[in-house]
Formats: sequence, C-alpha cells, structure tokens
Amino acid sequence: MARARFAGAGLLFVALLALVAQPVPAAAQGTFQTPAPSAILVDFSTGAILFEKDADRRMAPGSLVKIMTAAVVFNELHAGKITPDTPFMVSVNAWRRGGGPSGGAAMFAEVNKPVRVEDLLIGALTVSGNDAAIALAEGVSGTETAFAMKMNELGSAIGLTNSAFRNAQGFADPDQVSTAKDMAQLARYVIRTFPQYYPLFSVPDIEWSKIKQRNRNPLLNAGVGADGLQAAWLRDVGYHIVGSALQANRRLIVVVMGAKSEKERIEEAKRLLEWGFHSFEYRQLFAAQTELGRANVFGGDAGSVGLAPREPVMLLLPRNTPDKIVSRVTYTSPLRAPVAKGTEVAKLEIMRGQLKVLEVPLVTTEEVAVGSLWQRALDGATVTVGDTARDLTNQLMAKLKK
Repeated sequence: MARARFAGAGLLFVALLALVAQPVPAAAQGTFQTPAPSAILVDFSTGAILFEKDADRRMAPGSLVKIMTAAVVFNELHAGKITPDTPFMVSVNAWRRGGGPSGGAAMFAEVNKPVRVEDLLIGALTVSGNDAAIALAEGVSGTETAFAMKMNELGSAIGLTNSAFRNAQGFADPDQVSTAKDMAQLARYVIRTFPQYYPLFSVPDIEWSKIKQRNRNPLLNAGVGADGLQAAWLRDVGYHIVGSALQANRRLIVVVMGAKSEKERIEEAKRLLEWGFHSFEYRQLFAAQTELGRANVFGGDAGSVGLAPREPVMLLLPRNTPDKIVSRVTYTSPLRAPVAKGTEVAKLEIMRGQLKVLEVPLVTTEEVAVGSLWQRALDGATVTVGDTARDLTNQLMAKLKK
C-alpha cells in the first residue's frame, strides 16, 4: 500500500500545481522569439528557466571563461590563501601573450612588475584583459595548465555538465567549450556565493600604464538595470554575452551566444531581460516543509517516508499563459532503512509546457528506523505523474466551476 499512498499524493500534488498556474494575465515562452542561435533567461532567486533556445549547444566561449577565472580566484580569496592586496608578478608570458604586444584586449600591466590581485581582477573583468587573466592564473597555480585544472574542478562541483576549460583568458582551443545554460549557472554561482566581489564586474573604467579604458560590457549602459558580467567575440563563432540585471528587487540572468553582430547581441540580451521583468511574477507554489508525497522505504519500521522541500517553492510564472504547470517527484531506488529525518532523497521537477523550469530537492519529513525482516516496502524507484494526473486536474477544475 506504500506505493499506492505515494502515487495518490503525487496525483493530488500535480493537480494543485496545475490549478495554481491557471492564467493570471502576460506572455508565455512560446510568444518570445530570438534570432540568436543560443540563449537562456534564468531567474536568479529560484534558478527557474524562463526562456531557452538551444541552451545546451556547445560553443567556444572566448572571453566568457574569465567569469570562471574570477570564480576560482574568488574561492582562493574566500579560503584565505590570498588577499585582494596580494601582489602577483606579470610574467613575460602574460605580457607577451596577453598584454600590449599581443594586440588583443589588455589592461596593459607592465612586464615583470607586481600587481595587486584586486587590480588584476578588475583588469580581467572590466576590460577583458588577457594579461590580467594570465597573471591571475600563474599567481594562483604557477601555470595556466594547472589553473585550468582548478577551473574544471570547480565547474564539475557546481554542475557545469557541458563545459571544459583549457586556459584562463579564453584563447581559442578546440577542447575549450561551454553552453548558454552552463554560463548562466556559473553566473548565478558567482553572484550568490561572492556578493562582496560581484561589484568588480561593473567598475566603469580603469587606467593602467597611462591608458584609460571603459568597461567593455555593453549591457551596463542599456537601461535595463544590468550590473555585470562579461562579453566576448570569436571570429568563427560570433558575439556572446553573459549579463545580470536587477529591477524592483528581482534579478535575472541572461546569456546570448553566437549572435551575428554586436547590435544583435545587445538587442537580444536587452529584449530578453525586458520581457522577463515585465511578463512574469513570483508565486509561491508550496510552503516550506509541505509534504508533497511519500517515498518507499525498504526494511524499515514504516513502509514509506514523507517528502518535503526545505524552503518555500517559489516560481516566476507568466502573468497570462495557456501553459499548465506540471510536476513530478522522483527518487532513485527504494530507500533503505534507517533513514534520518531531513535527508535529501528526492527531487521535485516542475515543467511549464515542454520546458523544465525548476528542480527542487526534497528531504525526508521523519525518521524511519530499521524494522523486522518481514517489513518491506514495495518497488517504487521512480514515480512520474502523467495523463491520470491531468484527468484528476480536469475533474477538480470541473468541481470548482460548479
């Protein structure tokens, strides 16, 4: 009966979600179109995807990798291994390959001279200084190759499943790739984890070696509340941008990759942000600790255990959309007793139309101790709600209309 109880709870759960998401009034994802080859718009607070187009398409990221370079350095600062005032030497390698002699984006740091970590970060993040990025990599790890290992380790730790990093500044390498979705995830990680360092992305200008340069992120002056992160261009790929903007205490993250021109890049990023801010509103789907279903437990003194989110389940929903919100609760294999209260064992997946917009971890609501040998839970590796749930939703809607 454990499985039956769980399935019943799951059906009611999805029905409730569908009811919550009935038209309130604005545009659904299907009404927004972009010529950009790859794009994504993410709600910073919840991680919900508001729009995506081919967001898992792998591309050479170019200077977008400097966001990961900064993330690694931020971790070093947080761990106390270095400070903002720690001096890093600008090597001949950093100067020749990334500085003035290279002809590329540079902060124009002097060769064989020490530069503070904070200044190098500003140089890398505001004017995309390749010399600054290389100097940071060498200062932290000795070589760019060793630093790239740290970049990949961090990428793996924060869930960048389609990215590989080979250098700190973004020079072309056939094995260096990323996606719009991964870049949005990276941007969200940086802003959430290091709010004290995030303002470095929006420093308006720098002057180094008597050369003054303005911040190269075109989104900062686009009038949409943007305050970071990075832009890039590659001859054979196109124009990229990763940006974040804040309006009325709501933050969105936008990524556009492969745009055909600077104009298209900024216009599409701006359009996506404006659409996101004007077309969505926050709704609480479930309060914290609300039991959403029960998972089977093998060998316990109870046949199942409740599943609930630790925090309120919030979602940015279109103000007016024909899409219903559908969800499913999944867990891998029957849980084995003992099960401690508060253990993360399941996931709540929320879909809007065909788009998975949010994934929330679920934890156990009670403890299940080891039971006698004859006590077994039925199979129940994964519960997915489908047509039966939609039928139940229709029945409930019909009752509400009476």
